[in-house]
Amino acid sequence: MWMLVPVAFALKLLSIFLQPLGSVWSSLGPLFLQLRAASWLAGGERSRLLQSRREAGEPSRAEGEGGGDLPTTPTSVNYHFTRQCNYKCGFCFHTAKTSFVLPLEEAKRGLLMLKEAGMEKINFSGGEPFLQDRGEYLGRLVKFCKQELQLPSVSIVSNGSLIRESWFQKYGEYLDILAISCDSFDEQVNVLIGRGQGKKNHVENLQKLRTWCKEYRVAFKINSVINRFNVDEDMKEQINALNPVRWKVFQCLIIEGENSGEDALREAERFVISDEEFEAFLDRHKDVSCLVPESNQKMRDSYLILDEYMRFLNCRNGRKDPSKSILDVGVEEAIKFSGFDEKMFLKRGGKYVWSKADLKLDW
Repeated sequence: MWMLVPVAFALKLLSIFLQPLGSVWSSLGPLFLQLRAASWLAGGERSRLLQSRREAGEPSRAEGEGGGDLPTTPTSVNYHFTRQCNYKCGFCFHTAKTSFVLPLEEAKRGLLMLKEAGMEKINFSGGEPFLQDRGEYLGRLVKFCKQELQLPSVSIVSNGSLIRESWFQKYGEYLDILAISCDSFDEQVNVLIGRGQGKKNHVENLQKLRTWCKEYRVAFKINSVINRFNVDEDMKEQINALNPVRWKVFQCLIIEGENSGEDALREAERFVISDEEFEAFLDRHKDVSCLVPESNQKMRDSYLILDEYMRFLNCRNGRKDPSKSILDVGVEEAIKFSGFDEKMFLKRGGKYVWSKADLKLDW
């Protein structure tokens, strides 16, 4: 209905200018107030449509409509604020190609922009996110997102090697989920993969972190990349004993320029497994209730990834093509070039109960 306003406005404007000049100004005031009200109603209609689509689990941008009439909502964002890492996993698909980290206040400005665009969940990753300022930079961002932005969910993905109990004491209350990367419960396999670090035992450290998460009321999650060195492993007993809220199981993914190709810092081809091998691993673990599998097809385009410059990374062509930074062009403009498949995000279960207040865990 509001679409008829431009026609009505033109007719009204014509009638005004047919009047004597003295009465024109007294007529224009009410007219522009009517136009402003109509514009407000149009915006409200758009907001209600966007909200109804979110509640129905529909993508906010319709495919096949020339880009769609509504912008993509950054509901869940993965912010890789650093590429630096203390591990050398052979299949890593976000490698240390730069050492850049945004100043803290600039990172906060970008996170506020994302919140205003509809972000509900932020996941901090790397690289290794606890490497920057011994976790203090990360802790301040976690606290900002939960306390000031009041996001429903704040999470971290880490290899766990640099986390100290003092960090939980200072920032644990602001964190909903801590995901620890663990690809094997055989320490020799971890060393082969690149998760070995001298005398430290990755598996023993995982168990210590599980205890801290329970003590400081942080939901505990495990991420595993299934590859040539662990595809035949049976992890049921260990996973059930650790009892994470989710066990994300990824198929080893090739990304040109990161772990494959001339410019890559890793050569992941020797880690790759077939779809059939990945399905066999899933079948072996089908009775693990917290299992959340993600094949290459589900993974590639179903994540909104921000790099260290706050650029969305488009992985649709098998590499990471960056958008312009949201700090320069805004979220709505930058996200157009993200390659994000919102339907696949919903299909893979990307939206779940992600706030620890709603998880009702037995601490």
